[in-house]
Order: sequence, then structure tokens, then C-alpha cells
Amino acid sequence: MDKNKFELISDFKPEGDQPKAIEYLLNGIRSGAKNQTLMGVTGSGKTFVMSNIIQNINKPTLVIAHNKTLAAQLASEFRNFFPNNLVAYFVSYYDYYQPEAYIPTRDLYIEKETQINEEIEQYRNKATQYLLTRNDVIIVASVSCIYGLGDPSEYEELAIKISLNTNIKRNTLIDSLLQIQYERNDFEYKRGTFSVKGDIIEIFPQYEDDVIRIEFFGDIIEKIRIINPFTRNRGEERSDVYIFPAKHYIVKQEKLNIAINAIEEELKERLDYFRKMDMLVEAKRLEQKVRFDIEMIQEVGYCQGIENYSRHIEGRAKGSAPFTLMDFFPKDYLLIIDESHITLPQIRGMHRGDFQRKKTLVDYGFRLPSAIDNRPLNFEEFRKKINTVMYVSATPNEYEIEISKESTKGLDNYPENGIVEQIIRPTKLLDPEIEVRKTEGQIEDIKKEVLKRVKKNERTIIITLTKKMSEELNKYMIEQGFNSQYIHSDIKTIERTEILRDLRLGNYDVIIGINLLREGLDLPEVSLILIVDADKEGFLRSKQAFIQIIGRAARHQNGRVIMYAEKITESMKNAIEETNRRRQIQLNYNIKHNVSPIGIKKSIDTQIERIKKDNENLNINEISDTKELIKNLTKQMNEYAKKMQFEKAAKLRDQIKELKLIS
Repeated sequence: MDKNKFELISDFKPEGDQPKAIEYLLNGIRSGAKNQTLMGVTGSGKTFVMSNIIQNINKPTLVIAHNKTLAAQLASEFRNFFPNNLVAYFVSYYDYYQPEAYIPTRDLYIEKETQINEEIEQYRNKATQYLLTRNDVIIVASVSCIYGLGDPSEYEELAIKISLNTNIKRNTLIDSLLQIQYERNDFEYKRGTFSVKGDIIEIFPQYEDDVIRIEFFGDIIEKIRIINPFTRNRGEERSDVYIFPAKHYIVKQEKLNIAINAIEEELKERLDYFRKMDMLVEAKRLEQKVRFDIEMIQEVGYCQGIENYSRHIEGRAKGSAPFTLMDFFPKDYLLIIDESHITLPQIRGMHRGDFQRKKTLVDYGFRLPSAIDNRPLNFEEFRKKINTVMYVSATPNEYEIEISKESTKGLDNYPENGIVEQIIRPTKLLDPEIEVRKTEGQIEDIKKEVLKRVKKNERTIIITLTKKMSEELNKYMIEQGFNSQYIHSDIKTIERTEILRDLRLGNYDVIIGINLLREGLDLPEVSLILIVDADKEGFLRSKQAFIQIIGRAARHQNGRVIMYAEKITESMKNAIEETNRRRQIQLNYNIKHNVSPIGIKKSIDTQIERIKKDNENLNINEISDTKELIKNLTKQMNEYAKKMQFEKAAKLRDQIKELKLIS
């Protein structure tokens, strides 16, 4: 496989308005348009279009999504389309994260508390390693990718190349591994460690699943082998390998010495300020903390919270942008922002919130002022790191629309409004019909409408404004004999997944929720959306929110939306007009091409059910707890490894990783 070329593999061919969308977007990129917007309706195959663009442009690609779940879903889809290329997943590696903070009104200092997911940490390191060694790379990331990550040039320069027949002393290699933050551990295999046994050094890179075994003959590297960490079975031999640093915040010793001097100088200035202001408590706490950190850095090259000194370590100017994942990409990379109407506001807001928290810590002597420069990018800095970008959404905001229109102005054979539309679904399904009804007698009307769907073996979603109303309406529906359930932010992620699965299976007739039902749901069995209090203007009842909600009924041939309201607001009017416009385009296409809508039939298996089905011989069908399932599969994986059944063990290892991501 050519490491410099993307290869899209799919049984699908572009159809409907996908070919035109691909043509427009490719033409825009090749003509130098830096900003383009793909406005694709729900179910129109936007990921497939993105994949076609990636293959044709053939540049490393960063895809940013607004949450971990959507990022994982996109990564899985891209892996299916590009099985021979490298697709990585880059999200925050914290299962639990309580940032360092201080609340002056209560004199309450909250220490940073985290629980790191080692599997996700591996994925993050794998992503940066991919970018520095291959061209055919797609990184699917959450907005956490705009946080500081360390200098990519230092990360690359400190990578160790190990080649056969190289003359190098064993102790020299050990010192080099320690310098790039690998820890010596002669008792167990753990990522980011190495062991030494005589003339053999075994390294378990932070980003790999296998161990690299280096065999010396005197001062000559005689063999390089890949070792299975569970069985210690010897795998393929290599002529050379690269060992990248175990941590992203890494720096050469000479630069570290310069950084320590800069930290000490800043500490002196800050202590002088506090003493001048008679803030002796603040001066004392700051000096104790920073002195301790400096000692740790001098002794082991690292300290807890070292990222707070990143400006000095990286030699950046005050107020300058931190290095992020985007800096690991070449300058001409492709950026795709999925669900841009949500993702961009998140990116805009992250810097502001981080600044306020850090400023309080600085003002009260918990951190040096330079800690403020350990931060996410602000929006202008983010824009400066962009080369070519595609905004993808069913409801793009004015920002994406205006910047795309300006960027594509004057291009031949391009939409005048600057927006590439993808309205025809491969299934030829139409956007749903919308009806507005008065609120008087709405509860009784809801009951009648849901009953109609139950008789047809179809499902209903009811959208409310508050948690309390969703719970009370759910209680009423149950009393009326319906299989009903509510879903909102108090329900854990895994429970929400199971509730939605039960809706598809028919265990529930109706699900009642708030705004959590807007993006990223694929529920082909839902034919009816009922929106209560549709005329209450606000974020949950904006044009964009309505269009996203309406899209949930667009995967069923009988899709329909009923809004309950006393008046038609501007948001309702705009959403209804846009939906009707799209519906008419879809209808005209079907008539012109003499095609009929095809209902979507999609497997209901969840990740958990699919994994259970794949391992029916292990008698795990009765296990409902995810952690118990992981424990059981891990035990079986080790059994397979002991019996040298490595393919079976590797398959279970990958499934365990999947389960850990959703647990």
C-alpha cells in the first residue's frame, strides 16, 4: 500500500446530488477557496462525500466533531471507507476531569483531579506518530484538539531511530529512553516503559500494542523484533524502528535549563509584586508550589502540571498561541468541521472560560501568570492555523455561510450563494410533512397520534422544553398504557444508548426528551416527531434546532412532524419554509427520475450486542454490566494468548477497547 495515497473502498457510488456536491467542493479547493460549506440534510451521506474529497485531494485530514461520541462514530465510518490507510481518534483522555480552581468567596482551593483513560492516551500518541511518519492520515478529533500539546518539532527531533548493525552502547540507549520520558519497569509490560535484561532491551511504546525487543551483541544492535506483550511470542523482525516520546510535553535538556531560569525569573518578579502589595500568604503559597515543581523538573525532567510552564518550556512569547494538534499537520492539510453549527461555537467559547479560571488562580498565588498561556486557542488563533476548511452541517450558521460566500466569489461553475447543497438522499426519502396545531387539548391529541403509530408498529419522539415536563408526560403516557420512557442529561450515556436501542426494537413506543434528541441519532423506525411548546423562542426552539429535530423523522417513509403552538414564531416559520423547500426539491427529483423512496432498514445491534453475538461461544449473553463484560473478555483473551491463539486474542483485545470507550 502506498503510504502517500488515500484509497476509498466502498460498494457505494456517488448518486443523487452527491456527484455535484463532490464536483463543487473539489473545484473550490483546487481553485484556492479556503472556506467552503456543505449543507447536507440528515441521511444524505455526508461522510461518504467527505471521503471522496479526502481521496481526491490526497492530503492529511483533520476532522473535528463536537463530542467524543460523534468523533468515535465518524472514526469508525472513515476506517470502513479507508481500511488501508491510517485513521486515528484524538479526544480528551480524561474519563474524569476536575480542573484546578480557586473560589475566593469561599476561600476554597480545588486541586486538579483526573482519571486518565490509557486506551485514549494511546490513541492520542498514535495520532501524532502517524502524522510524523505517513501522509495518508485522517485524524478525527473532538474540540479538545485546540488545547496546548507541546512543540511538534521537539517531539519529532527527540524520536529515537534504532537500526540494525548500529554501533551504540546499551546504557546510551537507556539514557535516551529516560530522556524522552520512558520509565524503566523490569516486572510488567506497561505502555511508556522499558525493561532491561542483560543484552536485551524491551520497549513498550506509548502508541503501540506490541513490544519492541532490541538485542545487542556487544555494542552492536544485532536484532530488532516485535513481541506480543501477553504471550512474549516473537513476531516479525525489523531493520529499523522509531521510538517517539512517551509524552507530548517533552524538551531537550539544554532548553529545559533555559526554561527553569525563565521560571525562576518570573517567580522572582511575581514574589516582588505580592510582597509590595502586602499579599504575603499568596507569596508564600506560590513560592512553595513553584520551587517544588522546579525541583521535580530538575530531577526527572517532568512534574505534575508541567503544562502550566509550557510557555517557558517551548520558548514562546507572552500571550502567543500554544502548539496544538493542528501544528503536527503539514501546512497544506485539509480541515473538516462536522456539525459546524455546534462545533464552531464550542471552539469560540473554550478560551474565554479557561482564561477566567486561570486568572483567579494567578491572582491568588496558586500559579504564575505564564500559566494563562497554557490554554486552548482563541478563535482568531484557530483561524490562522487553518489552510483549507470544509464546514459540514444540515443547519450552518451565518458565519460559515458568509465566509464561504466570500471565499468562493467569482468561481466558475459554483453556486452563487456560496453553499454546496446535498439534499437528495440515496434512499430518495423526503423531508417530513409539518403541521402546526393549537396547544388546547394537546395532551389528548398526543395520545391519539402516538396510538396511530403503535398500530402501524412505528415509533414516536416527543420533544419537551424541561426535564420535569418530560418526566411528567412520560408518567402520563405510561398510565395511558403506552410503553414510554424519558431521556435527558441525568441519564448516563450507556443508559441512553440502551433506551434508544429499545425504542428501535419496539420495547418502547415513545421516547420523551429535550435537546439531546437533535444531533447524531439514527432512528429509522421513528415516523412521528411531536414538539411541545414550539412557540417558546430560544436556543431549543431556534430555526437550527427545529431543522435538526425535524431531521429525526426524515429516515421513515411516513415521516411527519407536529408542532403544538399558539402562534407561529419566526423560527418556526423559517424552519417550516426551509423544510418545505427541501422537500419540494426531493419530490421533483423523484418525479424526474421516476424513483420512489426506499425505507431504511438498519441493524439494531448495539456495539455491546454485536460483540456478544461475535462471541456466542463464550456464554456471555446474560452479562448486562459493561465492566463485567470487559472483565470476562479480558480473562478469555489471556486464555487465548496462553494457547498461542493470537488472532483470537487480538480480536478480543480490539473489542475490549471498543467497550472501554463507551463504558
